[in-house]
Amino acid sequence: MAKKETRFEVILEEGNGLSTPSRTVLLDTVTGVQYLFVNSGYGGGLCPLLDRDGRPMTWQV
Repeated sequence: MAKKETRFEVILEEGNGLSTPSRTVLLDTVTGVQYLFVNSGYGGGLCPLLDRDGRPMTWQV
């Protein structure tokens, strides 16, 4: 069986999502764009991280 490749990698995790919101920075390994995912209880949100010029923050992949 071929190895399944994952598109997203976790590069930072903080909090537990129950008593404090969890914050996770994800890296899209295809585009190099970084995303922030915040989870608190039953709610959550995802958005790209932007630099000071409003462009998505990228990582060399």
